Amino acid sequence: MLQTWLFPQLQADSDEFVFQQDGAPTHWKLEVRLYLNGELPQRWIGRNGNDDLAIHPWPPRSPDLTVCDFFLWGYIKDKVYVPPLPTSLEELKIRIKDAVNAVTPDLISNVWEEFDYRIDVCRAAGGGHIEHL
Repeated sequence: MLQTWLFPQLQADSDEFVFQQDGAPTHWKLEVRLYLNGELPQRWIGRNGNDDLAIHPWPPRSPDLTVCDFFLWGYIKDKVYVPPLPTSLEELKIRIKDAVNAVTPDLISNVWEEFDYRIDVCRAAGGGHIEHL
């Protein structure tokens, strides 16, 4: 998926992106990390080993620091699962695409401000739990 779909899509738009994956065991496989090291040296975030070229290691057990976890999935669900619920796979796909397209630059800017705040709170808590956010 990365080779044949995602990266060509991203690179067609811009070469200025950082790829973030989560800490899932399949994403930590050597083959995946070698591919990311070759395609995106110093431009990926994920679980990594000593010889990997990640820009930053994946923060373990840290959904508070993952934009998709603390913002995007909830935002999409709130837009998609509004009654009346989709009755077909095609209708569900359309709602998901519409929800993703509804993410505006202003909204992204607000999310980055929230992310910056979360990083500060995490630092102040010494890396401890910050689930009250």
